[in-house]
Amino acid sequence: MKTALQRRARATRSIWLDAAYDLFVQDGIEAVKIMPLAKKLNLTRTGFYWHFKDLAELHDALVDIWQARNTGIILERCSAPADSLCSALFNLTDCWIDPDLFDAPLDLAIHNWARNDSKLQKLVEASDADRLEAVRAVFLRFGVTPDAAHYRALTTILTQSGYYSKPIIEARLDRALAGCHYVEVFAGEPPTQQEIDDFLSRHREGVPG
Repeated sequence: MKTALQRRARATRSIWLDAAYDLFVQDGIEAVKIMPLAKKLNLTRTGFYWHFKDLAELHDALVDIWQARNTGIILERCSAPADSLCSALFNLTDCWIDPDLFDAPLDLAIHNWARNDSKLQKLVEASDADRLEAVRAVFLRFGVTPDAAHYRALTTILTQSGYYSKPIIEARLDRALAGCHYVEVFAGEPPTQQEIDDFLSRHREGVPG
């Protein structure tokens, strides 16, 4: 039978990753070290090495989470079926409003880290380019000319990244209502009432009143 010390030493990989995530988004990558993590979790330093070869592997795991959770979801939402440009933009705008889709604190932390890590900076630049191309493809899909599609896509991304770099604090439904206006600006045409109603209904769940 395993002792309590052995069970603590072999705590799951996800427990270590969750703790690393918390330190990372709160205090930056400099805070993500083995001893502070072990102390935070009341676990042994040895336990860390059951799941990670070294600290660099843990750092890489945080980057992997970011790529899947943030860039991956943007590409997925941009390629989702839509009957109109506004509907497609609403699919993307869900990311900026639903924290279960897009992790804004993680995105900001990764970009801040990349400023001092040239290898990560190249990865971030590639990821940002993929995001831009995915949003640009949305506009192209609905007949926007290539130059206009580029700048509309860039405006869409920079507007939303500006929100979480501030940060701007809004209730979820208020942010969704603002999203309706942004979609009209980005699309250059008003969404239908049905498109607005469908979009807002996705963000009313769990909102009091």
